[in-house]
Amino acid sequence: MQVTITPERPDTPDARALIAELEAYLAPLYPPASQHGYSVEQLIAEGVAFFVIRANETSAGCGGLQVFADDYGEIKRMYVRPQFRGLGFAKLMLEHLAEYARSRGIGLLRLETGIYQDAAIGLYECVGFRSIPPFGKYQEDSLSRFYEKRL
Repeated sequence: MQVTITPERPDTPDARALIAELEAYLAPLYPPASQHGYSVEQLIAEGVAFFVIRANETSAGCGGLQVFADDYGEIKRMYVRPQFRGLGFAKLMLEHLAEYARSRGIGLLRLETGIYQDAAIGLYECVGFRSIPPFGKYQEDSLSRFYEKRL
């Protein structure tokens, strides 16, 4: 299987489809106040670097990185389609986002995720992310968890 990760605007058809699937998955799990993901338009307006991972040219997942000055990069819109889970694609995307951050002089990654994302939380902790209090614009939310990793 040929796996590629490429930069892509979040408003392309593949990116829009992935973001819509992520939204549909999260909507029944969290009330609107606990849904912190950016829309396609917000991803563009905020200058989030966005990437799509493909397996044999089929879009399998996505992830983005928003850089906050020289302080940190925040991982945004991480998602892998169910049929591609368990193949290491999320880990590949995390490694890609970390390398993207390092190449821009960023030495710290942060993220927010929901408490019902056991597989994602397990992955983040397995690759060295540690739990932290809310950061940036986030407030304490019983349905969110916050993590960071030094690069």
